[in-house]
Amino acid sequence: MAPENTVTAPAPDRAPKGAPNRAGDRPASRIRSLLSARETPVVSALVVTLLAAGLFVDMFATGRNIDFLLLSVAAIALMALPMTLIVITGEIDLSVASTLALTSATLGVLWEAGVAIETALWICLAVGALLGALNGFLVTVCGLPSLAVTIGTMALYRGLAYVLLGDRAVASYPQSWIGGVRAPFLGIEGLPWIAVAILVLAVAFGVLLHATAVGRSLFDIGNNDEAAHFAGVPVRWTKFWLFTLSGVVAGSAGFFWTLQYGTSRADTAFGLELQVVAAVLLGGVSIFGGIGSILGVMSGVVLLGAIRNALQLFGISSEVLQVVTGLILIASVVTPNLVARVRARRAPVPGPPSEPTPAPSAASAPTKGEAS
Repeated sequence: MAPENTVTAPAPDRAPKGAPNRAGDRPASRIRSLLSARETPVVSALVVTLLAAGLFVDMFATGRNIDFLLLSVAAIALMALPMTLIVITGEIDLSVASTLALTSATLGVLWEAGVAIETALWICLAVGALLGALNGFLVTVCGLPSLAVTIGTMALYRGLAYVLLGDRAVASYPQSWIGGVRAPFLGIEGLPWIAVAILVLAVAFGVLLHATAVGRSLFDIGNNDEAAHFAGVPVRWTKFWLFTLSGVVAGSAGFFWTLQYGTSRADTAFGLELQVVAAVLLGGVSIFGGIGSILGVMSGVVLLGAIRNALQLFGISSEVLQVVTGLILIASVVTPNLVARVRARRAPVPGPPSEPTPAPSAASAPTKGEAS
């Protein structure tokens, strides 16, 4: 029998048999969380598509075609960045392509009037801001649904572009500017400077969305705008400035588009809003708001462009490409909902809560004499 003042050594800190090893389980949990991320399917599909197209499609992996691919998705990528923030808040902007066309028509009218390109650029950005602010005013102040508002302004802005230019085209822009927007970055073939600029802009949007209080408030608005309002988030002002930002970016895309193709027309970028929305939803942004990431959206933009580019190299007509875009748009909306339903059905149903075991009363506890 050990003496009473003897201090026994503590038992070694060992996990019980069969318990998971937390230190060794961390990499596995990180891999599981990475694979379950919403943007993982589109990133995986992008890698597979690029590899398959590079191996089996002639001329796809050439520097000239890569340059063409990146230039063809540049305007879509630009407009998809603010569109991502808008859709995360539970709204949508279908007027972006018409805003692009109206700013392009404005640039054509200004150039014919003798306004310098540098000055016309700032005017186009201001026009885009006004068009986006009108959308934001109708949605936030008037309380109208963004879907109905932007369908209306989509037709309005396109009609104003026809008022400015009619059926004619302006194609007398200086060759120095036209060649400048297509120039490669640091002379690297297949890497236009606009692609690098969009990458930097995407990083900035990603930091804003995922690493700031403003970005977190956008998710709060998309999940429950009333709760976000009572939590102190300026819901109306946030949405207003997002629509204004979308107009500014669409205006810059209109300036770039005009100089890229060297012409201003009222039917410029007709139907391009479908590709923007398809890329955003394909990138994992929920149409109901509250979910999304910049990485997924940029992957969706390149994936959609790569699919269209590969089909074009196969000689597929533009009508079929439009059908493919529509199918991808439908699939990007339906697939996440189906996956969510399957996960909900597979989730274990919680049973009824177990009743707590009553503690023994003092009367039923054995006395010292009974225990001995």
